[in-house]
Amino acid sequence: MKPNIQQLNDLTIQVRRDILRMVHAVNSGHPGGSLGCTEFLVTLYQHLMDRKPGFDMNGIGEDIFFLSNGHISPVFYSVLARSGYFSASELATFRKLNSRLQGHPTTHEGLEGIRMASGSLGQGLSVAIGAAQAKKLNKDNHIVYALTGDGELQEGQNWEAIMYASAKKVDNLIAVVDYNGQQIDGSTNDVLSLGNLRAKFEAFDWEVLEITEGNSIEAIIEGMTEAKTKSGNGKPIVVLLHTIMGHGVDFMMYTHAWHGKAPNDEQLATGLAQNPATLGDY
Repeated sequence: MKPNIQQLNDLTIQVRRDILRMVHAVNSGHPGGSLGCTEFLVTLYQHLMDRKPGFDMNGIGEDIFFLSNGHISPVFYSVLARSGYFSASELATFRKLNSRLQGHPTTHEGLEGIRMASGSLGQGLSVAIGAAQAKKLNKDNHIVYALTGDGELQEGQNWEAIMYASAKKVDNLIAVVDYNGQQIDGSTNDVLSLGNLRAKFEAFDWEVLEITEGNSIEAIIEGMTEAKTKSGNGKPIVVLLHTIMGHGVDFMMYTHAWHGKAPNDEQLATGLAQNPATLGDY
């Protein structure tokens, strides 16, 4: 089906507004990475994934997604709500006492769309590989997607998972790395350089693709569509998605400073003015 780029762009702006308002309301959360992944998650849920209406934890007969870098929960919650999993009005409860929308996604409250608790970095890829193998056992030809942060790849468990996935030919998995070069304490190069990430994945016998404009919906559609064509060929697939932390809010862009910092009233107003409402706030 041909994508409606204008609708995807409009929803991206609305999700960006949701992120800013959610984090501001409780003076807590992670706006930087959330804003950087907005185009990707909107496009994934609204165009790329083959999803069923409603939510079934097993996800049989549909594509499924795992968020490993769970601290970017604001964008995940907003996209899930705007994709019909639960009411957008619930976004107003973000990080509040007894809310289902806590700082890191959890499963014990039965929140629709959430298949794993995440935020303890390094675990999501392992879970996604298990889910992909389960699909193979169930003779389900759908795809499992997973999103990790680039700084998250400093966690050793990822590399065990990366080795395992290629050895076991988990070729119904598309892992995406949010490659923004920033993490909580500074740039990834300064904290612990990842080196040549493409060469590393290739050395582990993965199929590697890059999307150099990771905040362009058109580029995401093109790159991820190509990634899907690579599935079923005996290799797991990774997409290096080059994004800009804080994208869409000029004073948050290109810096780790907004990894986990909430905007004040004036900054919220500025950010919202840069992203005029399209679909209506919650």
